[in-house]
Amino acid sequence: MMQSGLELKGISKQYSEGGNQVTALDDVTLSVAPGEFVAVVGPSGSGKSTFLSVAGALLKPTDGQVYLNGHDISALPDKALSRVRLQEIGFIMQSSNLVPYLNVLDQLLLVKKMSGKVSPEDKTFAVTLLEELGLGSKTKRFPEELSGGEKQRTAIARALVNDPNVILADEPTASLDTKRAHEVVQLIAQEVKHRNKAAIMVTHDERLLDYCDRVYRMEDGRLTLVSR
Repeated sequence: MMQSGLELKGISKQYSEGGNQVTALDDVTLSVAPGEFVAVVGPSGSGKSTFLSVAGALLKPTDGQVYLNGHDISALPDKALSRVRLQEIGFIMQSSNLVPYLNVLDQLLLVKKMSGKVSPEDKTFAVTLLEELGLGSKTKRFPEELSGGEKQRTAIARALVNDPNVILADEPTASLDTKRAHEVVQLIAQEVKHRNKAAIMVTHDERLLDYCDRVYRMEDGRLTLVSR
């Protein structure tokens, strides 16, 4: 068992559908250490979304364990899992999912407020993140005033603002053109290395895989290593 990072061990997930048992994940095992950026590719319906939901403590596995920093989180009660999602996992989604009435800085501070009181240090860290991601001049801008790439960079900063151990990115470039897609994934990779996070990206875009340390393919709920 890893003492830090993220490990999925023998994960299976079954659903009942129309009276039949459907296997979405079949004995999936994966370890991601701090500072590693791993990609998972595969066709629609292969199990990628279920995989990311289990890794992100959004779904409990039918069998197997999910370890975060050496602790088994797969059997935790719902209240404890909510805390894990908020404080220890950063999510970057297909669309930025920014709150339309909050400016860029407040998008990040909202996450801090959900975790408790916002300190001056929290605000300083949020501003530092935005500057690192090229958004230092955009802190007072609202989502409608940002480009697609700027929205996703804000989403990256928001995912990092609680200093989580794990970053999970679900098709983070789906709404971007090729140039901005490369910029966004390159930024994720840089932040993963710089801040020593364990990160997994699910993507259909195989042009972006050069930024990743390892690539896995998901097919029929099974995960296999493609390249390292």
